[in-house]
Amino acid sequence: MASALAQLTATVIACRKCPRLVRYREQVARVKKREFSDWEYWGRPLPGLGDPEAELLVLGLAPAAHGGNRTGRMFTGDSSGRWLMRALYRAGFASQPTSERRDDGLTLRNAYITAAVRCAPPDNRPTQRELAACSGYLRQELTLLRRVRVVVALGQIAFAAFLRLAQESGVALPHPRPKFRHGASYRLGTPPMPLVIIASYHPSRQNTQTGRLTEGMLDHIFQLARQHLEPDRSRA
Repeated sequence: MASALAQLTATVIACRKCPRLVRYREQVARVKKREFSDWEYWGRPLPGLGDPEAELLVLGLAPAAHGGNRTGRMFTGDSSGRWLMRALYRAGFASQPTSERRDDGLTLRNAYITAAVRCAPPDNRPTQRELAACSGYLRQELTLLRRVRVVVALGQIAFAAFLRLAQESGVALPHPRPKFRHGASYRLGTPPMPLVIIASYHPSRQNTQTGRLTEGMLDHIFQLARQHLEPDRSRA
């Protein structure tokens, strides 16, 4: 499995399917942000990261222009990553509460992080065509990550992207169709697709600085994930 994930990583990094995203990610890497002028930006698509035996999948939207697109690792070097990693650490899914560089020693425990789109999009808004072009990578990850049982979808776009992929893969969705609401969880089909999807607001500055998402609210999401993964322990 590890070798297959490594092959997929190489394929993702070399991807140039979406001309608009290629132009944008490379332009950002050339121009840079003043505070990161001494960095050599990654400027390429980002693969997923984490435990190949993970039972928890965390699905984001896309790399940040001066976060993952700079550092070369998802949710690394930006505000969203700091919020997410602190929550994962408190829930026992991460080895440390910080995520600033791809060589900072971070390891994920029983968790894997990926995204609906692998390149930083302008204004954080990928098109439907770009989402579709990237969906195959997520499908391959789910095939390889055979132990995944719970998905935490960060934001409405990631939530919708996962449900669309599940339905395309033949998984029957519950009726009525699941709707995005922070903290809502839905049981889907049987493996190899995950059994439960949990909706969460994305830890973007737009949500955290306005108070729409608090640290307590994000902690609750991963407490829910724990309850689904360890139902007997959560009742103890």
